[in-house]
Amino acid sequence: MDGLLPGESRATLALWMGPQEANVAGFVHGGIVMKLCDEAASLAAVKHSRQRVVTAAIDRVTFLVPIHIGELVTLAASVNAVWQTSMEVGVRVDAENPLTGERRHTNTAFLTIVAVDVAGRPIAVPPLTLADPEAERRAQEAEIRRANRLAERERIRAAE
Repeated sequence: MDGLLPGESRATLALWMGPQEANVAGFVHGGIVMKLCDEAASLAAVKHSRQRVVTAAIDRVTFLVPIHIGELVTLAASVNAVWQTSMEVGVRVDAENPLTGERRHTNTAFLTIVAVDVAGRPIAVPPLTLADPEAERRAQEAEIRRANRLAERERIRAAE
């Protein structure tokens, strides 16, 4: 299997936030943002693996500032690391006021996505080719997050 560069599977979603996305405070509901992060991450994982995918874990979603109704939300997803059947996908969320052009980084999320066959069994994915320092940094950070996830899982199993 040939490796792919991170840029070959990048995915971008852009949506205009309307009143139907509002929470009781009048901002975009956090659950909407999480759903959109999942969709963007899944799209990048499909582009990388060319397979069906499922979300195995949402490692972290960081909410930095609220997103206002009427803003354009752009989600940029990129595969950070690849293991045998799973991938970590990072998602950056930006909001833009379309009247002023002001842009803000609002959220970051890290998701683990698994490629599956038609029966839902995990299948191998192509490797990720790390061709620049930025891709190498992102992969190293993904390895740390993965090690933490696996260690936590082992601690939980040991406590049962």
